[in-house]
Amino acid sequence: MGSSTILVAQNKPYKTVLTELQTLQKKLLPDKRDAILTFDFRDTLQPKAVLFGETSLPEAKEQIIAQLQAENIQFTDSLRVLPSAILGEKTWALANLSVSNMRALPSDASELVSQVMLGTPLRVLDYNNKWYRIQTPEKYIGYMDTAGLKLLTDQEMENWKQANRYVFDEIAGFVYQSPHRNAEIVSDLIMGDIFVVEGKKGKYLNIKFPDGRTGYVLKSQCISFNEWIQREPNAKNITSTAKQMMGSPYLWGGASGKATDCSGYVKLVFYRYGVILTRDASQQFRYGDVVDFTNRENLNAGDLLFFGKSAARVTHVGIYLSDENFIHSSGRVHVSSIDPASPKFHSARNTVGAKRIINAKNTEGIVKVKNHPWYCIPQ
Repeated sequence: MGSSTILVAQNKPYKTVLTELQTLQKKLLPDKRDAILTFDFRDTLQPKAVLFGETSLPEAKEQIIAQLQAENIQFTDSLRVLPSAILGEKTWALANLSVSNMRALPSDASELVSQVMLGTPLRVLDYNNKWYRIQTPEKYIGYMDTAGLKLLTDQEMENWKQANRYVFDEIAGFVYQSPHRNAEIVSDLIMGDIFVVEGKKGKYLNIKFPDGRTGYVLKSQCISFNEWIQREPNAKNITSTAKQMMGSPYLWGGASGKATDCSGYVKLVFYRYGVILTRDASQQFRYGDVVDFTNRENLNAGDLLFFGKSAARVTHVGIYLSDENFIHSSGRVHVSSIDPASPKFHSARNTVGAKRIINAKNTEGIVKVKNHPWYCIPQ
């Protein structure tokens, strides 16, 4: 719990009420990466308690208040529900750069926790100086600076969902000021970037960034949004894309074609085929069909392999290829083995589980873009 809430327990000992609220908080927010719920409880001599804090879960506030009221605890409600009123009507955003960084705290020196690619729809929760607290489509929460996003209203988001959108489908490329490769560069592009197309000129698409910048990109490097969301991941295309990134560098918090951490790499590979996975390895381990990895014959290409001290402490993830080999981002993207007799085996990698994602689409934690309401208007 935070340090910003003061309450008075009139009818129960302070420690009892505190314990009850802590238990409720854990129930309402099992993973702090997915939502916000911060409050505190202090015994004071004030005649009436004041409930302070913040949450992105309106239903959580309702339950906290209901529990306090059930105990006949008198208090003033100052628990803030996000999005913050300071944002006005602009509580949505689109990522505005080829890749934008997400920080743990509103500071350039803060830990890089993830990245979002151009055109990713974002829920905006709060603003602090030049920093916006945002939530990604997979529910991950962090901070982005103003250059990384373009704020939108509900209606502007609906307009974007109906626009003529395309997705960049190569590992990397460029946007040019005019429709030829010798033109000045407007921006780089990476796999998974989404943009609005306003027209075509020869072999090029005339595209528009969320902030209004325009430029040209080769049509042959792109796929229409409607075609992209119909893609289906299979063993062949997942492993093919995974191998295309061989040698690309590891970056803690990285989740783009420029550099990735282990889970960001896995997430990006599946995103190319219209599937949104959760962000971290420990989160990815929760979802998908369980595969008995102790019998290696049960493993299929495209399965996810998880590593760590135990199944309760997953710290790494990779994609299974074949013959006990898997590909992962660790130092760089490369192939390792789970066979102790192989020279590619690393004894520090303790296999703790395997999950099959390909057959588990549209289940919790494995969402098709075409079924995600932030990207598409529900049918």
